[in-house]
Amino acid sequence: MSDPDGAVRSAADQRRLVRERYAGIAAEGSGGGCCADGCECGCDSSSADEQSRAVGYDDEALDSVVEGANLGLGCGNPTAIANLNAGETVLDLGSGAGFDCFLAAQAVGPTGRVLGVDMTPEMVEKARENARRNDAETVEFRLGEIEHLPVADEAVDVVVSNCVVNLSPDKERVFAEAFRVLRPGGRVAISDVVQTAPFPDDVREDPEALAACVSGAATVADLEEMLDTVGFEAVAIAPKDESASFIREWNDSRDLSEFLVSSAIEARKPRR
Repeated sequence: MSDPDGAVRSAADQRRLVRERYAGIAAEGSGGGCCADGCECGCDSSSADEQSRAVGYDDEALDSVVEGANLGLGCGNPTAIANLNAGETVLDLGSGAGFDCFLAAQAVGPTGRVLGVDMTPEMVEKARENARRNDAETVEFRLGEIEHLPVADEAVDVVVSNCVVNLSPDKERVFAEAFRVLRPGGRVAISDVVQTAPFPDDVREDPEALAACVSGAATVADLEEMLDTVGFEAVAIAPKDESASFIREWNDSRDLSEFLVSSAIEARKPRR
């Protein structure tokens, strides 16, 4: 990633930009904070619930979680593709205010467990408060980077994530960490944006576009290669053509659906 002046942006700089952006969103208390400087990360002037309906959540899911947990920042519904079962342990990469974690907890029941990892202290604090308000006793939130997960080896059954992996400067490392923490036979179920065409220079070099779930997106071919390299099998990446209807609303001055599509990313760790 480069600055507009051509300087290469370090991984640390990228993480700082993302952390600062989402700390601001946590302070705002809703997806409205995401829209404050350009509507480039999946939210617009509509409510967080309206945005979430557009990406695949139903009213039952939205009504089942305490107010403030859903910030309207997703680009899909990973819990819907994860096929969660009672008693499973689920890990959410970039768990934000906890929305998907609370939905996962409902699916895995009282014998299951859900871990959320987020690198933004303000988000982790907000998620922990939401867990208390939601009486989510089987949900735990940890501060950490998704490239260096604070989770033991082979500790979880399912890894989910919602429009977060694109923000990482080292996506292959993210997938390697997911592989490490999954039990044999475990699976990933990720909703994220993928790149379908080269970004114009003004998008590629815009730091706001990086922090806003745009210019950090990888292509399907690159994601497939990364997942295969770290050891996953049954890799399947399914673009959601209908996502153009909400992606084109992300920016008032440019139709980002020319370069991005939301996709379901699935893979499995081989059994021994």
